[in-house]
Formats: sequence, structure tokens, C-alpha cells
Amino acid sequence: MRLISLELESKLRHVGLWPENRIAWAALYVLALDLLLFAVQWLIHRSIPSASESLEGWIIFLSILAIALLVINGYRWLRSKLLWRLRNRLIVTYVFIGVIPVFLLVIISLITLYLLAGQFASFVVTSDIATHLRSMESANRAIAHHLATAASGGGKMDADMLGRVRPRRPEWSRRQVCAWCPNQLQAVCSRVQGAAGFDSPSFPTQDFREIVRDHGTLFLRTGTAVDSPQGSLRVISSEPLDKDFVETIAGDLGRIVVYGVDGSSSSARAENPTVTSTLADPARQREHSFSAGTIQPATNGFDREVHFPIPLQVVDWTTGERQRAGALAEVETRPSVLYARLFAALGDYARGVEYILFSIALVFAIIELLALFVGTKLTRSITLAVAQLYEATKHVNRADFSHRIAVHSSDQLATLANSFNSMTTSIEALIQEQKEKQRLEGELAIAQEVQAQLYPKLITQLDTLEVHGFCRPARTVSGDYYDFLALNSDKLMLAVGDISGKGISAALLMATIHSAVRAYSVENLPQMREPVALGAVAGSGRIMATWPEGVEVSPGALLSLLNHQLFESTPPEKYATLFLGIYDGRSHQLTYSNGGHLPPILIGKDGAIRRLEAGGTVVGLFDNMTYDEGAVEMHPGEIFLAYSDGVTEPENDFGEFGEQRLIDLVRENRDLPLPQISQIVTMAVDTWIGDNEQPDDITLVLARAR
Repeated sequence: MRLISLELESKLRHVGLWPENRIAWAALYVLALDLLLFAVQWLIHRSIPSASESLEGWIIFLSILAIALLVINGYRWLRSKLLWRLRNRLIVTYVFIGVIPVFLLVIISLITLYLLAGQFASFVVTSDIATHLRSMESANRAIAHHLATAASGGGKMDADMLGRVRPRRPEWSRRQVCAWCPNQLQAVCSRVQGAAGFDSPSFPTQDFREIVRDHGTLFLRTGTAVDSPQGSLRVISSEPLDKDFVETIAGDLGRIVVYGVDGSSSSARAENPTVTSTLADPARQREHSFSAGTIQPATNGFDREVHFPIPLQVVDWTTGERQRAGALAEVETRPSVLYARLFAALGDYARGVEYILFSIALVFAIIELLALFVGTKLTRSITLAVAQLYEATKHVNRADFSHRIAVHSSDQLATLANSFNSMTTSIEALIQEQKEKQRLEGELAIAQEVQAQLYPKLITQLDTLEVHGFCRPARTVSGDYYDFLALNSDKLMLAVGDISGKGISAALLMATIHSAVRAYSVENLPQMREPVALGAVAGSGRIMATWPEGVEVSPGALLSLLNHQLFESTPPEKYATLFLGIYDGRSHQLTYSNGGHLPPILIGKDGAIRRLEAGGTVVGLFDNMTYDEGAVEMHPGEIFLAYSDGVTEPENDFGEFGEQRLIDLVRENRDLPLPQISQIVTMAVDTWIGDNEQPDDITLVLARAR
């Protein structure tokens, strides 16, 4: 069963349907719960209607939550899958930076042009209506003055008088003119076929011109009040705002549709509220509308129809209030018609304006195409460079440092590719150096093991002298040298030296001196020119030379021989300091010669010190050198102290460790075992050095007479 589930999980992961995060799992759980509740509701909606209704809210909530979680997870999936590649990221960036702003600019331009076209069409219609009203007002004012003049001459105001002062132009055949005199009870109106008179409202107290609604019909009316001998004379001209009038306005502009021309007066709306709702509802206003004019045919594919509403300010003739619903006119025209109206004053030059606008649009299009081309090329160069770097990193991940990126440009990406090539070249060389270093470290480790075998491991202690030696290299191998060579049961040779320089060359020279000291200490005896038996000291486990009684070995002669050998076999800059001493346990005497080494010190039981300075210069620097010898008697409890400069010369902020501090440490701990004294000294040197690197090899040789 578990095998089947793992196989199903593997297949779902392969097709990308397995949830990979908490949001995906949450969406899955919410969706499963939502489907479960939906199934329960479907099963019980007939048997338990109340429970079914109570589950509906939870189903809606869980559905919204599941959709939100799925949208979030889908966004994350798209971002991780689509935006992983740099090319897709750059494309999305260019879309947001370049395409979307251009798209929004085009949309804003089209909306602006549409609004400008609609506003211009509205301006044309409203200006024509306003011009017509001003023309009516001027004619109405002239009629009022003529009537006032005739009335002052004693004439009787009647329809004939109005007919005489009324203009004879064709447009006046539709206009109704009514006059009210103070001495007459009824209004006097001109005779217009099919037109009825109208009442004079109380609100116009001065001249006015408005679109009014009288008994549900729209009219253009202007009023003028003048003084006459009989009192104030009021003259009102009225023309219906109908299809014939709108036809004259439309002309070649297009089609004009007027809505809400069949409304009712304010008193009718008060009596019948449905009238107000009819005017407020555009769908019902369309039932009371008319249209005039025709739309011109399109000149090209871009010459689309423009529809723009025009709200008309309408005054209720009964109350004088401006109606909130009013009337609505809609202009249906084309941009070519508006363009011809706008540039009508230019005449033939209007075509030049078209060419200029077309040229500007063409230049903008060319610039946009060039920008798109350049952006595509730049994107391709960036993504290609990144893809090459990505492929190169995969080679590096496989430890293939020989791969190089092909560079064909001189930009920053090319510099980056060159830096990568330089890095892989350096890494390849570094790996070779690392291999060589590891090989050298292996050889040094072997050299360290070999050198460690050169230092005395099992030291033969005399009955009257105990000895101890310690050496810690500053590097892997040391250039310091010390040795203890038991000549017989009563004699012991002590050797302490320091080779110039550090590292492997000093270690090789140290090995040479070690071998030479041991060899010369045997072969220079006359008795040893013939085969001499070499035996093991009983219980020592160590091979040593067996010296005949009465034969003395000379430390100075040994230093002379070593000096000659090193001078002949080493370069001039290679030399060594070397102290050789032979202790005789029977006489408690130490015979020594010092070849340029730091003078060893004898520290007495009372704290007094003696320096062993007899000898000569360093070994291996000059040829034909002789070395003096000295002899001292070591009293019981007296300590022999020999050391290298790695003990006294380390520095910190307070200066060098110094010889005096070394002497004080040995003097204070003289009664302790020699290995413990050596440990105390080395710990003090380490504390003095601190966190700094050990500057030189540390060698310490101690001996105590018994």
C-alpha cells in the first residue's frame, strides 16, 4: 500500500500537481471540505431543508477561501516556473516598463480623443441651440418694442397687430408669439397653424431665454418685458423643440436623438409619481424620443461612430424650476465629420494637417519598433551571457575547470565572462598548486617522521647525571639540533645546535650534522681505524660506541672536522651553531667547545650561574677554523641549561622573553623533574607569544648533576 502511495506521489510531483507548501496543502484541505459539505447538502436538501440552508453559508465561505488560496498558490507557481529564467524576467520587466505604459498611453489617448470628439459634438449642438435662442430673443425684443410703440399710439393690440410686426421669414412659420397687456384680460397670440396658445407664468420677471417643458412638450421660448403707456408689456416667442427643429441643427453633423420630450409638468408629476420615474429612467425615456439627421458613411476603417450624450437644461413652464431629469440628447457622428467642422476655416490646408498628424504617428511607430528591436537585441545579449555563465557554473560544479566562455563583445557582461574565465584559470592553477602542496606536505610529513627518529627517544642516564631534551619546530620540520650520545657507562656526549634558516633546507642540514657528529665521534679514534665491536648497553635498548679506558675524545677536534665538511659541502649562506660537551661521570667534569651557539649556563644550588663560552665561531662559514675547549666541574644539584634563540627571542608588546626570565624560571623550579621544568619554560614562552605565530624553533636541553 505504501509502495502504491509513493508511486502516486512521484507521478503527481512529476506533473506538478503535488502540493509543495503549506498554502497548497491548506487549499487542498479547504477544497476537500467544501466538496464534502456540498455533497452533504445535495444529499439532505430534500429531506432536511433547514440543515441544507444552514450549510449553504459555510459552502460559500469555504469556496471563496479555497479560490483565494488557489489563486495565491497559482501566482507563486507561475512566479517560480515562468520567472525562473532571466529571459522571462526581462520580458515581464519590459512589458511593465515599456508595453503597459504604451498601452495605457494609447488607451488614454483614445479615451481623450473620444471625450474631445464628444465634447466638440456637444458644443456644436448646444451652441446651435444657444444661437437659435439668441436669434429668437433678438426678434422677440424687436416685436415687443414695435407693440409698445403701436400701443402708445392708441392702437388696439390684437392678432392683426401681432401679424403686422411679426417677421415674415420661413422659420417664423413655426413660432407662436403671445403678448400680455395690463389693460387686457387675455393674451393676444399670433395665428400659427396647429399651434395653441400658452399661459403666461409668474416666474419670468425680466428677459429670459430657455428650453421649457409645457404640458410635457419641449419648447424654445424667449421672453421680453417693456414699458408702455398702459404698463408693462410682456411678449413671449415659442418654438417647439421637435424633429423638424433638430433636423436643422443636425445638418451634416450626424444623427441627434432627443429623449424625454413627452414628460409632464410639475403639477402632473405631483399628481402622478410615475411620471417622475419615467423621466429618471433612461429606458422609459427612449419610449418618448425622436431622432433627426443621418450618420455619414465612414471614410476609412478608423472612422468609427461616436456616441455622446448631451444633458439639456429644461425649465418647468408652470413653476419655473429647473427639472433635475430634464431632457437628454445623444449625438451620433463620426470623427471625419468633426474633423471637417473643426478645420473648416483652413479649407484645403486641412489636408496638410492630416498629413502632419499621420507623419507624427508614423514617426512614433518607427521609434516604438526601433525601441522594441533594440530592447530585444539587448535582452538576447543579456540572457545569452547569463545562460553561458550558468552553463559554465555547471562545468565548475562538475570540477571541469577547463571550460571557457566564448566572448564576442566588449561590454560589462563580456568583462564578467572574462573574469569568470580568469577565475576558472586561477582555480585550475590553484588546484594544481594544491595538489603539489599536498604532495609536498606528504613529503614533509615523512621528513617530520624521519627527523623525529633522529632525536633521542630512549636516553641513557648516568648515575651522576640526568638529562632531558625538548624541541618544537616552528614549521613542519626543525632546524634545531640536540643529541645525547652515550660513549660508555661513565661518559655522555651532549650536542646542541641551531641551523641557519628554517624549513626543509635547515632540516636537511640538521640531519647532516646529526650523522656527522655520530660518525666523527667514532672514526677519529686511532683504535677505531680497525674494526671495533659495537655492543648494546645492557638494558638500554640502544646501540652505542664502546670507548676504551683512557681514551679521550676532543670536542674541539670534532667541531673542526664538522666545520671543514660543511664549508666544503654547503653554500656560503648555510652554516650552524653547535655546542659539544662530554661529561665524565667519574670526575664530574664537563669538557666542551662552543661553535657560535648561545652559551649554555650552569645554575648552582645557590643560584650562581656560570656561562660556557670557550670555543670559536659558527660552523661551516669559514674554513680551517680551530675551536678552543673548556672544562668545568658540575657539583651535585647544579643544572646545565642549553637553549636556542627560539626560547629567548620571541617578542610581544613588552619586548623579548629574554635570557634572564629563562634563568629565573629554571632557578625557581630547579627541584622539579627536568621534563616538568621544560614544560614550565615552554608554557611561559607560549604565554609570552600569545596568539601570534611561533617565530622560531624552540629547543631546550637540561642536565642535572647528582
